Amino acid sequence: MTIDLSTYGLEEEQLELARLVRAFADEVVAPQAYEADRTKTLPLDVVAQMGDLGLFGLPFPEEVGGQGGDYLTLCLAIEALGRVDQSVAITLEAGVSLGAMPVFRFGTDAQRAELLPDLLAGRALAGFGLTEPEAGSDAGATRTTARLEGGEWVIDGAKQFITNSGTAITRFVTVTAVTGEAGGRKEISTIIVPNGTPGFTVEPGYDKVGWHASDTHPLTFSGARVPEANLLGERGRGFANFLHILDEGRIAIAALSTGAAEGCLEAATDYARSRTVFGEALSTRQSIQFLLARMQQRVHVARLAWLHAARLRDAGQPFKTEAAIAKLTASDAAMDNARDATQIFGGNGFMNEYPVARHYRDSKILEIGEGTSEVQLLVIARALGVV
Repeated sequence: MTIDLSTYGLEEEQLELARLVRAFADEVVAPQAYEADRTKTLPLDVVAQMGDLGLFGLPFPEEVGGQGGDYLTLCLAIEALGRVDQSVAITLEAGVSLGAMPVFRFGTDAQRAELLPDLLAGRALAGFGLTEPEAGSDAGATRTTARLEGGEWVIDGAKQFITNSGTAITRFVTVTAVTGEAGGRKEISTIIVPNGTPGFTVEPGYDKVGWHASDTHPLTFSGARVPEANLLGERGRGFANFLHILDEGRIAIAALSTGAAEGCLEAATDYARSRTVFGEALSTRQSIQFLLARMQQRVHVARLAWLHAARLRDAGQPFKTEAAIAKLTASDAAMDNARDATQIFGGNGFMNEYPVARHYRDSKILEIGEGTSEVQLLVIARALGVV
């Protein structure tokens, strides 16, 4: 089955991009998804092809090497990839939102000139080190420190769950660190740390429940030294700057979640039509029809939610609450559709070679990463004035 995107008020260029990436997902990404998941290997050849398609540069101006598109168009690409392989989709999402976007948004001209060309072409990846063992949803509890000594930042601490931090093409990570105190509160700044810096160790990757082909590592810093010029953005504004990046990332995760929910719907619909039970197609049973109808409802509502948030963002209007609503709605849709699709597949749904099994494992993190569902509820409640 194919969902008609032309009913969502998209521009013709956006529809064409969505068709292009969906074809790429079906023809290039999907055939390798099971093996990449089984071997827990990020397919760098696929990443390179995504770079050739210009996907990493979609929301950036042409003058810095981008495609001159908007954030909505990027999210259409992420949704298309999320249908067939969440690991590949999150590699693109994190590569743009957490890797390149902070440099573009807050970097100096020199930092942009040095780092953006390869990031926007997909020749390099970068990670963003925010989460720590004691600082996740409460990022203000950051314990990693950076002090100036002889014109260099000396960094000590640890980060965890950092995407794209240990690939063969990872160029650097941007880390949040306490650089002092201001008004009795921690002064948190962001600092660029190139991979290979002495004292900076990318620890072995995690044994994760899902997103097996996505690169994720803990990081440790023990007296790691980088030039003072590696400060990204204004000193003491690191946490505040990241919150804006995080709001944008929630829209992208909502798009990825919508793609996952749609992938489950597509697979379950095709399976129900082809699977014969007691002499009849599974799809003739009303209980299955109702399950599929609910799944379609979730996909539609999730897509409307993230499209609305993305349009607000691209129009320069406030979108924080709408991004939270979109992420909450879409991640719920992904989990619910994965569960229902697995049930429709029966025993086959428990076998990893079937995409619904991988979606079932992968989708749980969508309710956790880029702000848990509970954090999204808190953001929405604050907007209502009840917190």
